[in-house]
Amino acid sequence: MYRIVFTQVLSRFDAEAVHHLTIRALRLLGLLPFVTRRLHRLLAPREESLRVTAFGVHFPGPFGLAAGFDKDARCVAPLAAFGFGHVEVGTITAHAQPGNPRPRLFRLPESRAVINRMGFNNAGAAEAARRLRRPRGVPAVVGVNIGKTKVVPESGAVDDYVTSARLLAPLADYLVVNVSSPNTPGLRDLQAVDRLRPLLAAVKEAAGRTPLLVKIAPDLADEDVDAVAELAADLGLAGIIATNTTISREGVASTEAGGLSGRPLKARSLEVLRRLHRKAGDRLTLVSVGGVEDVDDVWERLLAGATLVQGYTGLIYEGPLWPSRINRALARRLRRHGHASIREVVGRTA
Repeated sequence: MYRIVFTQVLSRFDAEAVHHLTIRALRLLGLLPFVTRRLHRLLAPREESLRVTAFGVHFPGPFGLAAGFDKDARCVAPLAAFGFGHVEVGTITAHAQPGNPRPRLFRLPESRAVINRMGFNNAGAAEAARRLRRPRGVPAVVGVNIGKTKVVPESGAVDDYVTSARLLAPLADYLVVNVSSPNTPGLRDLQAVDRLRPLLAAVKEAAGRTPLLVKIAPDLADEDVDAVAELAADLGLAGIIATNTTISREGVASTEAGGLSGRPLKARSLEVLRRLHRKAGDRLTLVSVGGVEDVDDVWERLLAGATLVQGYTGLIYEGPLWPSRINRALARRLRRHGHASIREVVGRTA
């Protein structure tokens, strides 16, 4: 049914307008706690086999929502109610900013992909912190993804990230340093190890006991992926999220500027995951994102060494029941293969 609605109705409207309408609908749902709790009972992962512990945090299932959808932590509870095992909000910057000019979000249905050049549009860390303090009504594991304010020069990047970390880390189950979006000028330069080390060290100190991860780009050279893995392990980070969107246009017809997500990112995201697992899989928790569409993709990422898997673009094309379908199919597959838990699967083919 959703695919018909998407093809015949939603795809005819501006992508960002539909996104904002979706966020408003979810916020309205969040104002109806009885309905949200009922949805959570019906759709959230409940099978014991799906539960997984990563960096000291207990997740009801390994499949979660990647950053970028709920930029301002407006609808965490409804998203958890629909079946996501965790919800990563953001990217949030220390200061509010409008992002890049519209249009800045483009669907590519023929490629099952999306291009965005949003530019970290958000209301700022203080506003996000205010929302995260509110009661949720349903259990939800929340990651907070932080980035650099666009107007802050590179020389002030560390202080900018630290400001966000101090406000948000106490309210997060885990914190993510995003240095890999292609839509903030100069941001990806911070992935260079000599620049990344002082940034991550400072944010880790500011985050205190909250687990800290770093999110990297798929466009890094293999040797740079290795270097970031070594750095993350050396600093005692909780893990790495791989990968963000790509600036490559291989496999798609569009030349729109911005980060490409969805099916065309699948192969490189898996390749980076496997490389990270070989390099530091016994020292870091790996979270795989990029081109995840169905249970086969989730299963493949788990086998390749991911403890957690995230999706976003698939939600656009598959609709709100997408995470619940994946959870049910994943539980069936575990039973079919004779596994009692997700942990028995992680890294088996790495």
